[in-house]
Amino acid sequence: MDRIPMTRIGYEKLKKELENLKSIERPAVIRAIEEARSHGDLSENAEYDAAKERQAFIEGRLSELGYKLGNAEIIDVDNQPKDRAVFACTVVLENVDTGAEVEYQLVGPEESDIEKGRISVTSPLGKAIIGKKPGEEIVLNAPAGKRVYELVEIL
Repeated sequence: MDRIPMTRIGYEKLKKELENLKSIERPAVIRAIEEARSHGDLSENAEYDAAKERQAFIEGRLSELGYKLGNAEIIDVDNQPKDRAVFACTVVLENVDTGAEVEYQLVGPEESDIEKGRISVTSPLGKAIIGKKPGEEIVLNAPAGKRVYELVEIL
């Protein structure tokens, strides 16, 4: 069984989504199916088909969340080394060409949100950052061309 690394915040977010699906979404879709059934012929009932599709999505997501939460390995952000970039650390990068600085936290795919400065360790940039030390260059071959960053600091 593979462990799935995630931060405490990411774990709690998935747990909250699981509870919402179980306590609100699943009962709502069951009521929608019951109501659609009451309208008669199911063979041409678009409401019934839509509710059944939604139910299948919810059940699939419940299964996926159960697996991820059951295999989660919560990484303590505060106890990470500061001498090299590792999962859950926050890094400051400087674009060598423009001098612009950006700050990212390295997280799992389920937690990534570029607008909040959280990038996945499985993304091309995330993979390039892992293991680097302050002062090292990070070369990223992006679709728009080659980008070079310097790892300025690990927070």
